Amino acid sequence: MNEALSRAESLIRTIPDYPEAGVLFRDITPLLADASALRAVIHALVEPFAGEFDVVAGVEARGFLLAGAVAMDAGAGLVPIRKAGKLPRPAASVDYALEYGTATIEAHDDIRDGMRVLLVDDVLATGGTLVAAHALVERLGGSVVGTSVLMELEALGGRALVGDVHAVFAA
Repeated sequence: MNEALSRAESLIRTIPDYPEAGVLFRDITPLLADASALRAVIHALVEPFAGEFDVVAGVEARGFLLAGAVAMDAGAGLVPIRKAGKLPRPAASVDYALEYGTATIEAHDDIRDGMRVLLVDDVLATGGTLVAAHALVERLGGSVVGTSVLMELEALGGRALVGDVHAVFAA
């Protein structure tokens, strides 16, 4: 790992017992506030998939922050994948399990048939969110060409469900 990425990783804080007891929350806001760290991370998220996608799909909520920057860096469009009830005209939805509950994600029909999609999220934990995001993209007619996350929480085993994922950092 290069010096810029090592420095970026050092800015991620671990907050115990948030949002509930037993969960170790990864606070990326110090990294987001540092321009050089953010730039290094965005380049690392895009690099393995450069030139292979038409649009970036970012998963709510912290995935939006990264996906917007990834889309700008790659010269691609951005499609938000939102929690249920946040979109005025959802075209598709998928239910999934979190490590501490259940949820539903939705998207508009901005992903067209055959569109190549790079999925971006902040953390790969149990994998439920990203499995649902894959299903949502496919339901809309798109093809996921890659999944890129800031951090993989290896002990939670999400990669076994999601498959091949590019993680900038692992914990």
